[in-house]
Amino acid sequence: QVQLVESGGGLAQPGGSLTLTCAASGFTFSSSAMSWARQAPGKGLEWVSGILSDGSNTYYADSVKGRFTISRDNAKNTLSLQMNSLKREDTALYFCAKVLHDYRLDEYDYWGQGTQVTVSS
Repeated sequence: QVQLVESGGGLAQPGGSLTLTCAASGFTFSSSAMSWARQAPGKGLEWVSGILSDGSNTYYADSVKGRFTISRDNAKNTLSLQMNSLKREDTALYFCAKVLHDYRLDEYDYWGQGTQVTVSS
């Protein structure tokens, strides 16, 4: 069955960095576009970033553009999100998600349990 397991969350200071990783299994990872999404306390799910199956194209929400970098390693079935210049408003539960269709990176058919990111001084 499809499994997506996120790791790497934690506490960071404003301006700091964290790297999230997602280990994928149970499907052909190299054939699937993937995304990161997040949910802040009391808010809905927000798409953060997406990457096509071969890693050729990456996309970002305006709120994280220039600060976050998505990448993937198809040989290791892993997805990553490098987060720099963190802001308090980046505090959220971050999810790794398998994208349903390449043309809609904010529609998912599977997602993981999430990893908590807290940005605070």
